[in-house]
Amino acid sequence: MAAAVIAGAPPASASTGSAHSAHQQTETLQLVAKQTQSQLIDVGKKGRSLGDELVIAEDLYQNGKKVGDHSVVCTYVHIGPDELQCLGTFSLPQWQITGQALLHLPSTSAVDVAITGGSGAYSAVGGYVHTAPAGATERHLTFHVTR
Repeated sequence: MAAAVIAGAPPASASTGSAHSAHQQTETLQLVAKQTQSQLIDVGKKGRSLGDELVIAEDLYQNGKKVGDHSVVCTYVHIGPDELQCLGTFSLPQWQITGQALLHLPSTSAVDVAITGGSGAYSAVGGYVHTAPAGATERHLTFHVTR
């Protein structure tokens, strides 16, 4: 997720690892996600029930320029209080990063999504994506990618 892939510059920040590994590095990247489509799919029992899905598509922006997209499918795994298991893919021309989170509704003001994998230069990564709402259909994303 290096900014080098997106904008031809070095990563927004890179620092050497943690106590776990002297060779581990963390990169950060900030993007804005703007929702373009969403659909609640009612399966099984009429009304919100286990197995219903929420499908969302978003465009990803950096410095006001569209650089990729994000798609996510969330499945209702608990009703009252509602919990959704969400799986998504952040896609840019040179790479993809996959993520997963269990969301509790109503959601908190921000959510951390675990990075579960990737492709290209990010095929062996971990970390998380911090997502913070910035309006009804916009979120600020901060990727914390570890290698």
